Amino acid sequence: MRQGTLIGPIIIAIGLIAAAVIFAVVGAVLQTADGGTELRLDRAEGRLEELTAEVKDLRQALDTAEKAIERQEEAGALLAAQVPAASSGGSTGAAGQGFDFDLTQAIPEIEDHVATEEMTEVMKLAKTRFNKGITQPRNSTMLQLLGQPRGSYGTNCQGITNPSLKALVETRQVGPIRVTLLRPALDSLERIFNILQATEPDIYAALGTAGGLCVRLIRGSSSSISNHSFGTAIDIKLQGKLDGFGDGGTQFGLLLLAELFNAEGWYWGATYRREDSMHFEVGEETLQRWRAEGQL
Repeated sequence: MRQGTLIGPIIIAIGLIAAAVIFAVVGAVLQTADGGTELRLDRAEGRLEELTAEVKDLRQALDTAEKAIERQEEAGALLAAQVPAASSGGSTGAAGQGFDFDLTQAIPEIEDHVATEEMTEVMKLAKTRFNKGITQPRNSTMLQLLGQPRGSYGTNCQGITNPSLKALVETRQVGPIRVTLLRPALDSLERIFNILQATEPDIYAALGTAGGLCVRLIRGSSSSISNHSFGTAIDIKLQGKLDGFGDGGTQFGLLLLAELFNAEGWYWGATYRREDSMHFEVGEETLQRWRAEGQL
């Protein structure tokens, strides 16, 4: 009986011990599992913070890009307002007068510029860019340097009768065009066209002329002699098209040409009071220099 009475407490003790062991093991397992989960959570939280920071940076970069695009669109709209395209038209004259340029101030940076198939597109730009330091020759200067081309003038082209001036004039093939001008003017024109051929071959190939030497009065005048009369002016056309006279615009290709003519000391008619963008004439300073060098 005594042994039987001990079996119950022993079983209970064993059960208690087993329960304690099981509790300890389960507790240990749960503690390990919780530690691993916590570690994974910590890592996930750290990665989430990194991703959040990256998203924030990307949003800031996107905001910056959107603002830059808005500024470019505003600048483009302003440029479009300042540089409207005008329709091209024909011209029948050689002398005239006005114009405006700001091309690659606005686009100047435009220097992989508009394709040359658009070289005759008419643009309205700012006058102040061109003819800096170059004076349009006055009749008094021309007569002083070269004398009267002939004894009488009209509105139609005539030839030179002054022997001294006639001896200075030559007809020459210059690049794609054949033209009659003063000999030093032809030399200068060759330098201009050589640069144009190297830098803008499409425009060079499209060159044409509406005339060089033409002894006559300025249109609308009964006394002023056109500078074409002295063989110092030429009218340029592109792709067979004349730039519209007095419309305030100019063909894009002529803008590029004008810089080369200005560099050689030619005055561009686009800045006349009545714009004549196809017209280029040797500036007064260049004529004075040619005279000093004995070329006139």
